[in-house]
Amino acid sequence: MRRMLADAAPTPYWLDRPERPDPAPRLVADTEADLVVVGGGFTGLWAALQAVEEDPGRDVVLLEADLVAEGATGRNGGFCAASLTHGLANGLDRFPEELPELLRLGFGTLEAIAAAVERHGIACDLERTGELTVAVQPWQVDELARLHAEADRLGLRWRLLDGETVRDEVASPTYLAGLEDPDGVALVDPARLAWGLRAACLRLGVRVHERTPATALARDPSGVRVSTPYGTVRAAKVLLATSAFPPLLPRISRYVVPVWDYALMTAPLSAEQRAAIGWRGRHGISDAGNQFHYYRLTADDRLLFGGYDAIYHLGGSTDPRHAQRPETFALLADHLVRTFPQLDGIPVTHAWGGVIDTCTRFSPMWGTAMGGRVAYAVGYTGLGVGASHFGARTALDLLDGRDTERTRLSMVRRRPRPFPPEPVRWGGIQMTRRALAAADLHGGRRGPWLRLLDALGLGFDS
Repeated sequence: MRRMLADAAPTPYWLDRPERPDPAPRLVADTEADLVVVGGGFTGLWAALQAVEEDPGRDVVLLEADLVAEGATGRNGGFCAASLTHGLANGLDRFPEELPELLRLGFGTLEAIAAAVERHGIACDLERTGELTVAVQPWQVDELARLHAEADRLGLRWRLLDGETVRDEVASPTYLAGLEDPDGVALVDPARLAWGLRAACLRLGVRVHERTPATALARDPSGVRVSTPYGTVRAAKVLLATSAFPPLLPRISRYVVPVWDYALMTAPLSAEQRAAIGWRGRHGISDAGNQFHYYRLTADDRLLFGGYDAIYHLGGSTDPRHAQRPETFALLADHLVRTFPQLDGIPVTHAWGGVIDTCTRFSPMWGTAMGGRVAYAVGYTGLGVGASHFGARTALDLLDGRDTERTRLSMVRRRPRPFPPEPVRWGGIQMTRRALAAADLHGGRRGPWLRLLDALGLGFDS
């Protein structure tokens, strides 16, 4: 399988494009603004765009330490999910009473994203494909049936597929059953979406400064002072959208850890290869394991295949050298061919990693600081492509002191449990990874460590 990786470029496929925009200028002077957004990923871009769409007179500055989309935004699978809770099962476990409201708000968020893409003319290959979750071990068949019953109770149009039906849909010999969600997921080109949002922000007057890391926050008579290497911004309000990277507010580090995720992208499938795997519905697909894979087709029929290995480094390192991990790429190549033996030998053109902001409830969290002048939204745990729109809108509500259906949610008002300090944090995460792998090998049975985490409200999946 490793021969597939011989010529793989060590960079995200999405970012390896000639249409990547030239960098916006660094901030090189002191300035003032009504709102400073720190972070040029999806949360920061949606926050800046929604702020100026709502109030065209609002003076907004967006600061990005690297280039827009260089972080998790340009390194994910492009699954734009309606779920705000990192999937239905996690929502049932953590927010059962308000889950119907969260489902409604999530579907509204997906519609709002599609409308913004159309309104701003963003060419990001948005496809309303839905998602297919597949069982690849016998114990997962029962899990899908249980989840289908819950979806049916909540009025969702999910469809439970037996093995023959799901293999007729997508021709993998590993599939034993499937659960189709036709409405809750769109696929996008994440970098083109981010670049389109950046262009829309610039057209509407947002001042974007790339290669401008924010280095400190401090109170100021005008509100908050944001320091950067070559200039300072004084602003009435600040919205932090720093994802998994070291935050300007130390308190965030108690709740969010950076976990590395990896993906491969193949060359475009030939007509024969495409016919051999079927996949007529072009769903985004994930399997139902604790350590799971996600995969999809691109607009030009490449196959993106990622997930399974989730790597945490002692001290929460986000060193960019971690983006290359040959042992994980080899493992993913092996799993790709096991899933689709029809594609054995297809070249992998790109292999990369990216860092995910994970919290103990696997869904976003919010907070404020400095007397409400600073707000943040972090912790998306890999489903931020869609939920970031909601996260940004809610953070803006918190900054403006608004009482809205979003800010009244217990999901927004409550914080997850914090992670323990190092080195206990690192040790606990490694124990959890081993326990998840063991559960997958033993019929999904959760051993003593996972049952303890479940009892503490820290139940993990991949």
